[in-house]
Amino acid sequence: MSGTSAQGPRLRPTLDGIPTYKPGKPAGADAYKLSSNENPYEPLPGVLEAAVTAAGSFNRYPDMAVTGLTEELAERFGVPVEHIATGTGSVGVAQSLILATAGPGDEVIFAWRSFEAYPIITQVAGATPVPVPITAAGDHDLDAMLAAITPNTRLIFVCNPNNPTGNVIHRAELERFIDAVPRDVLVVVDEAYIEFIRDPEVPNGIDLYRDRPNVCVLRTFSKAYGLAGLRVGFAIAHEQVATALRKTAVPFGVSQLAQNAAVASLRAEEALLVRVEALVEERARVVAGLRAQGWEIPDSQANFVWLPLGERSAEFAAAATEAGVIVRPFPEGVRVSIGEAEGNSIFLSVAEAFRKTL
Repeated sequence: MSGTSAQGPRLRPTLDGIPTYKPGKPAGADAYKLSSNENPYEPLPGVLEAAVTAAGSFNRYPDMAVTGLTEELAERFGVPVEHIATGTGSVGVAQSLILATAGPGDEVIFAWRSFEAYPIITQVAGATPVPVPITAAGDHDLDAMLAAITPNTRLIFVCNPNNPTGNVIHRAELERFIDAVPRDVLVVVDEAYIEFIRDPEVPNGIDLYRDRPNVCVLRTFSKAYGLAGLRVGFAIAHEQVATALRKTAVPFGVSQLAQNAAVASLRAEEALLVRVEALVEERARVVAGLRAQGWEIPDSQANFVWLPLGERSAEFAAAATEAGVIVRPFPEGVRVSIGEAEGNSIFLSVAEAFRKTL
């Protein structure tokens, strides 16, 4: 047709500079997947049955208000139902948080390296990511993050424990940081791995949120609860923020299968605690094994460990793949999930051999 452009529709130029989120590589039948921080166990008792029952009516839209799960969470954590918002995993809720607070000309601060999605979802919203380098030990540099705040700052992510290093922030330093942030800046405490924390000095973000209107807590069912494939997460925040989250969420984003499975998971807490404790014990075995080999690694409080290998990260990941375990390389290091004991043992063997080449 005359006058029709041969180049197709115009897309936002901003997208050209946004990296694509890179998930952990899938494992074949003869390999262990230690690249995505997944729970290696099957669904908790009653969860599969709840999901199968819900599947019988998936010709219908799910409950958009996620009523059953919201009420269950409100009772579990002792918060008003109006303070809860759900989404497609905690990353879906995080994206809604940015859409609710930041746009072109606004800034979002986070530690780096931290959760890989932070800069991506910030740029998708048209806002400016402000990464603040973590310390050499893998910790958030909270003073540097405070110094990075400008009049354009709208939101700050604090990942505790930090993904991918596993480091945690203790109560006194986190409270000091939050109380130094301007009250019109939202502080999002991302606690995707809170169930694995055993350090008593690490605060529960919900305690921090209760009397601080600019604090929001992110949680997920993807890790400890083992519902990564169903995509359900939630935020606990004061009503103004939670209401904004519901406005910016994708309608009907959380399927009925996910809602029912999450409720069943919450009700299977006794079995959950047993599984989480088993993973924590396995984490301790892996950390002890690595340190016995001479590795200097952070004291992870999550369900993964971090090897700060820098430019040799891809080389290590290739060696692990050849041995039968899939790990997650980053430019700064390698993150290895705690999975089945057999896979963890293979990883330790790879680490021992690789250590001799350093």
